[in-house]
Amino acid sequence: MKDKKVKEIMIALSDYATVSEEDTLASVIRTLKKAREDKKYTHKHRAVLVYDKNKKIVGKVSIRCILQSLEPKYCHIQNPNGHENIGLSRFGFSDDFLNSMVKNFCLWDESLEELVKHASALKVKNIMYTPSNGEYVDEEASVAEAVHQFILGCHQSLLVTKDKKVTGVLRLVDMFELVSEALEK
Repeated sequence: MKDKKVKEIMIALSDYATVSEEDTLASVIRTLKKAREDKKYTHKHRAVLVYDKNKKIVGKVSIRCILQSLEPKYCHIQNPNGHENIGLSRFGFSDDFLNSMVKNFCLWDESLEELVKHASALKVKNIMYTPSNGEYVDEEASVAEAVHQFILGCHQSLLVTKDKKVTGVLRLVDMFELVSEALEK
């Protein structure tokens, strides 16, 4: 794995679903749904990349981001002081406690249809995730370096760069396929 390069495994940016930061949530959902129907890849996409007015990749919208955006009250629970978004269950809170939060914060009080109707006009720039420095990997990096970033950063994908410009996406599931293929040899 030390000899194999990230660029040999990544999905090229031209093959990955993208949306503008000015698009709406409805557009993101349609784009992701279409990408998931593509039979070119064994594993379906779970996110779209977001570009700005200069066509520079500036973020991602994952399925998790989509679901979170349906209920705006989540930001009061997960980001009360502007801190990074961290799942509460990681801190050992019980299911009962987490369920009581849903009740106390009146989460999902409306029907799914109503939540989707309200959220569908949200701008991508308001719901997207902005990757941190540790979520970029150079396309000339070894697969071993990428695995290191995946494991230590707990990431599902990394943005692949060349000369600080995003050229593709390296997904954790594709790394698993590489390991699986090596096992079968």
